[in-house]
Amino acid sequence: MSYQITGSIVNDEGVKYAIVLVNHDVVQNINQNEEAINAYRHVFPGMPIILLGRDWEGKSTYYGQKEIVDYISKIDPQRIPWRRYIIAD
Repeated sequence: MSYQITGSIVNDEGVKYAIVLVNHDVVQNINQNEEAINAYRHVFPGMPIILLGRDWEGKSTYYGQKEIVDYISKIDPQRIPWRRYIIAD
């Protein structure tokens, strides 16, 4: 069985990290956001993982390593080079 995620690997100023688009509820829930980050570690090994959720108005909320979140929260999410990943279990 497989599933798809939308994400991006970013290498910015020598820092390589992953951003994964998730349901807004996941970003808001401390248990779910940590579970999501742990679930994506095998897809993006050795990288900090940032979760991005959008509310019903399209406002973006990030969760993850504070320094990276502070940096990317100033960037328009449309500028992130998104791609689809197919994950096989």
